[in-house]
Amino acid sequence: MKYKKYFRKTSLKQKGDGEFFLNEVRKKNPKYFLEIGVFHGVTARNICELLKSLHKKDFKYIGLDLFENSDENKSEIIPSNSFSNPFKNIYFKYIKKQDPYSLEAVHDLLKNFKDNVHLIKGNSNKILKKIDMSKIDYVFLDGGHEYETVKNDLKYCLDVIKNSGTILCDDYNLSYAPGVKKAIDEFVTQNKLKCEILRNSRFAKIEKN
Repeated sequence: MKYKKYFRKTSLKQKGDGEFFLNEVRKKNPKYFLEIGVFHGVTARNICELLKSLHKKDFKYIGLDLFENSDENKSEIIPSNSFSNPFKNIYFKYIKKQDPYSLEAVHDLLKNFKDNVHLIKGNSNKILKKIDMSKIDYVFLDGGHEYETVKNDLKYCLDVIKNSGTILCDDYNLSYAPGVKKAIDEFVTQNKLKCEILRNSRFAKIEKN
């Protein structure tokens, strides 16, 4: 399945990364998917298209993000929201009249799946502990990259692993965000889990041993 960018920005921008990601998700055939770190919603849209092809209308996508640049996320690594392509800047500013990194814009991108999608605006450090993880069978973790944030996110997603689900972490070995690797390695060791490093150390797939 081809990974489409929908005229927006995505962290899976390197050639082949998006297709690799979708293939990994397809292997597990999930029905209840949680993405932490939605950004412009490109991965969300691709996931919804994939889950629809697998399960028709019988799936759920939950997306969590701050959906704004603010003091609450100033210490985190967030991709630039400006486009190098001037036509994209014109499109969002004057035609769509949207900030692509906003709840409104992501809802618009996912409008064909409105009955299957639940977007949550907030900080994962506060929100994740309120989410019922009992049905979630796949997590794509690409939210805050600070050590404490990744540690917290993994902690509250542990039940997904216990229920035989999968956590796929992005940016495992990112040189300018060493806290990601540190938090993942500690989580895997402390909970005696299986961790597979994929795609030239970009992804870490965590599952039961």
